[in-house]
Order: sequence, then structure tokens, then C-alpha cells
Amino acid sequence: METRELRYFVAVAEELHFGRAADRLGIAQPPLSRAIGLLERRLGATLLERTSRAVTLTDAGSVLLREARAALDAVAAAERRTRRAALAATGRPGVVLATKAGASGELLAKLLDAYAAEPDAVTVDLLLCGIGEQEHMLRDGRADVALLHLPFDSTAGLDTEELLTENQVLVLPAGHPLTTRPHVRLADVTDLPGLPLPRWPRPDGSYPDGPGPQARDHAQLHQLIALGRACWVAPESCRTQLREDLATVPVLDAPPVTTVIAWPPHSRSRAVAGLVRAATAL
Repeated sequence: METRELRYFVAVAEELHFGRAADRLGIAQPPLSRAIGLLERRLGATLLERTSRAVTLTDAGSVLLREARAALDAVAAAERRTRRAALAATGRPGVVLATKAGASGELLAKLLDAYAAEPDAVTVDLLLCGIGEQEHMLRDGRADVALLHLPFDSTAGLDTEELLTENQVLVLPAGHPLTTRPHVRLADVTDLPGLPLPRWPRPDGSYPDGPGPQARDHAQLHQLIALGRACWVAPESCRTQLREDLATVPVLDAPPVTTVIAWPPHSRSRAVAGLVRAATAL
């Protein structure tokens, strides 16, 4: 299969409409229909059920959609990494580090200072991401290395080194009655009247159902908490980033959060190796 065929199929599978898919791809509808038909004949499988009123995915089509997305992501990642390798060969090396905005601030500052002291250090370009975005940026080649947080991010298929493990705290509006306690438990958090936990976006941008407010970043969330619209369970290092109108209480039974530095297992970048070496020496 060619990447062009995969792009065509993904567009139709996501739009479930040949006309909209053709507009998205910038081509006419007849050649798109012919390309999908040719792909089905070559695979010996019906990928899309077509009627005069709807287009739906078959089971085989659902499998190909998942695999095609992964293949196209891999191709895009290979292209990005190759372009950066070419820049390095022309004397403009650099390493792209993805990290969640507002997280691991003290650790990140120490890491950058330690790496800057390396004799062969290169420029570090920071990608400050939204919730969960840094893992995707690392996997699709937009980043060379990333700070991920277990158990929230997946490290499957990546090389990693653990940097820091910390407990979690409950973030509340300053003056809330729970802030006088020495600690709370997760059951106390779920029973808080009027202060639901926030809902973070999924990778596709949609939000899970629930009573909590939608949150896109930490600045927005801090405002919601200060206004008495939400609470938040977060790693205890978040305390250094909080406003004066917010307070924290330790959560005894919340799972610990481990920050790791992660990179693709096939990386041969000396800059990545140097960054990892500086991180593990902290």
C-alpha cells in the first residue's frame, strides 16, 4: 500500500462521506472513489459499506483505520527526524524537549542548567504542551525527548529513565474547610459538594462526560479552583506554581506520580544522549 492510498482511506473513514473527504484532500470525488475501490480489491476486503444515505466502516475498515493512522504517523515522524538530522549535519544541531506546561518546573530548570554545563551541549528547544500532548509529540517526531508522567502517560515502546517520584495533593480554594486537615483521602475528594474534578481533553480534542468543568491548561484550571468551581489532585511539586488564593492538602491514598525522561529507542542523537545523561545525574 502507498501512503497516498492510506491518506485517502483515512480521510473517507474519518469523514464517512466521500464528498467531504474529497474536499479535505483537495481532489475530485470520482478518483477518490476509484482509489478506495482499488484498495479494497487489492486487500480482498470490503472496508466501507456504502448506501445512498450513509457510509460506514466495516470491521476490516476499522482495523485498517487504526493501522493506517499509526503508519502515517510513523512516516511523518521519520520525515521530521530526518530533517532535524540534516540540520545537525550542516552545523545547526539542536534537540527538542517536550514537557507539560506548568509541570516539573523545578526539575526542568535543574535539567536545563545541568545540560548547559555539558561540554558538547547544543540548543534545547522547549515545546510546552497541554495535558498529555508531550507523549504524542515525542511519538510523532515533533520532539526528540520528553518528560512524561506515570501512571498518566504511556511509555510503551520508548526508552526511559526515572527522575522523580512524588506524592499527590488536593488543590482547593484558599480558606476551604478541608485545608485545615493534615491530609485527606480520595473518597473525600469525590464527595466534595460543588467542587468537581476537572475534565481534560482526550487526544482527539473531545472531553469525557462528567460534572466537572472542561480545562485546557493549568492557568485556566487555577482560575476555576480559585472561583470555587473545581478542585484538582496533582503532584506535590505543583505547589511552587500555585497562586496565593489556592491551598493544598496531601492525599494519602492517591497513587504516586513518577516523572521520567523518554526518547525513541532507535535514537542515535548525541544531543539526546547528553540530555538524558544530565537528567539522570540530578
